[in-house]
Amino acid sequence: MAWAHHGWSSFDTDRPLWLEGRVTKSSWRNPHAELELEVTQGLRLPPDLASRTWPAQSAAVDGRALAARAALPRRTDRRWTIELAPLSRLEAWKVAEIKPGATIGMLGYTFKDEKGEAVLRAEYLFLDGRIYGLRSSPA
Repeated sequence: MAWAHHGWSSFDTDRPLWLEGRVTKSSWRNPHAELELEVTQGLRLPPDLASRTWPAQSAAVDGRALAARAALPRRTDRRWTIELAPLSRLEAWKVAEIKPGATIGMLGYTFKDEKGEAVLRAEYLFLDGRIYGLRSSPA
């Protein structure tokens, strides 16, 4: 895949998206870790998403409010590039390198009107029963 790094302003923060699936590729480096995700067939919003226990330290990026507004992508791409946080923040959360084969969920943003590449800037990572707030540091 060949595309230039972009600023955060190109993402549509009015429409949080839910994705889940299997990691097919992992690039654990700065400026932020990236994953390639093969989206689960028949993707659905988890019915309990907004009622989950959200990290208190990520109050500035209100997970419960984002989850209540979460939608599924309109586009039908099976593979998405997931942009995670910088490695220093992932290490602070004690997120070990996510390897291909792992199953994860993501709540985040894609480009306005879902145009361009299938890219999701992850605000929250759902891994092994935990929720990680990627735009904040753990308390």
